[in-house]
Formats: sequence, structure tokens, C-alpha cells
Amino acid sequence: RKPVFVKVESLKPGTDGHNLVVKVVKSDIVLEKGSASSAHLRNRRIAECLVGDETAAILFTARNHQVDMMKPGSTVVLRNAKIDMFKGCMRLAVDKWGRIEVKERAAAAAAAATFVVKEDNNLSLIEYELVDI
Repeated sequence: RKPVFVKVESLKPGTDGHNLVVKVVKSDIVLEKGSASSAHLRNRRIAECLVGDETAAILFTARNHQVDMMKPGSTVVLRNAKIDMFKGCMRLAVDKWGRIEVKERAAAAAAAATFVVKEDNNLSLIEYELVDI
């Protein structure tokens, strides 16, 4: 089945299975821990990366090896991404069921230059409230 790519502007809280082509605007490491007692917690790194396309921007939570892929200025293809809620705001994430592909500079030079990230429409700044009906 051929993947359907969506724009950042169409993302909604609590949804998953999104395929997007985004550009990384900035990347800030928010947690870096090493040499924990258990092996699976050994080098934990989390970065918040502002990514987006020509419609909107959103914060992407990169974990462990994903942090190295999210370099500012690079164009990234996110497959099977999901929306996590953090303090009432949306965050984009890719878990073990998804995939991140960094487009190579030469191959994607034309594709990477086709859009400028619309940073003034940041979906992570909108606060949502859970309402029971």
C-alpha cells in the first residue's frame, strides 16, 4: 500500500499513523543520561526539535539514536508518526513502529528547497483540555 503524506497543519491530538516530510528548524537536547545500572536505560537522550513544512510547525520529541538524525536544516521523512500530549500540548513522535529517514543532501536538494517552514503557526503552542462528555 502506498503511503499517504499529510501536512503538519492537519495533525490533531491523539492521532497516529501519520507520514510527513518535514524540515528541522532547531534541535535542543533536554535530557542526557549515561551509565545507568540497567542496560536498557544506559544512554538515554531526549531532544525537542522544532520541525515543520509550509503549513505549520510542531515540536518533535527525538529519543536516543533519533537525536543524531534531527540536524537543523535537514529534510526528514517521518513514517507512522503519532501525536503525544505533553502538559496539554501536542508533540510529534516516532516510536518503534515508525521510521525516520534523513533525505540525503544531493538527492533531496531540489525537494528540500521547495518549502520554507511556517514557524508562526506552531501547533505545540496550542493548549488542549480534556473534556468528559
